[in-house]
Amino acid sequence: MRARTPALFEAGWYRHALRRDSPHFDPRPPGAAVELIVLHGISLPEGSFGTGHVDALFMGRLDPDAHADFATLRGLRVSSHFLIGRDGELRQYVSCEQRAWHAGASSLWGRQRCNDFSVGIELEGCDALAYEPAQYESLGALLGALLESHPVRAIAGHSDIAPGRKTDPGPHFDWDFVRRATALPHTALPPFP
Repeated sequence: MRARTPALFEAGWYRHALRRDSPHFDPRPPGAAVELIVLHGISLPEGSFGTGHVDALFMGRLDPDAHADFATLRGLRVSSHFLIGRDGELRQYVSCEQRAWHAGASSLWGRQRCNDFSVGIELEGCDALAYEPAQYESLGALLGALLESHPVRAIAGHSDIAPGRKTDPGPHFDWDFVRRATALPHTALPPFP
């Protein structure tokens, strides 16, 4: 008898991610499915990595007095489903069954509020630098798991769903990697549903 492969997700939590329970989430609208993956880039402060400040932000524990750049973040309540560190470490903050607060004011396919029907993946990075090979390795495995477990139709950058407001994951992000890893369209590529 063949051993059963453990499920990749249990109650929306990915078994290969370090679980960190953010308080910044709420239920998805009734009947909403994960049809979109949104890729982000984040660093706090900008261009600084491994500081722990992103984790603190998503956990609602960021000290706005810790750095001059954080003053505008005072009281901000944001999260993402996943964060991939520069070393490839994968953390999960919100169950994929819940709505994380990662996209803000956004739209795609004529639909507003992309948080309702998406999973957010933050990569530790910034617009000025390339992402690390270890991050792409973790991202590829995570994308495969999400595609296997959810009815995803497309992958977009934050800049695609909030143009003019956001620029991430930035000009150094390797969209060819995503194409090779998933065979799903990036929203900027025609034809698109």
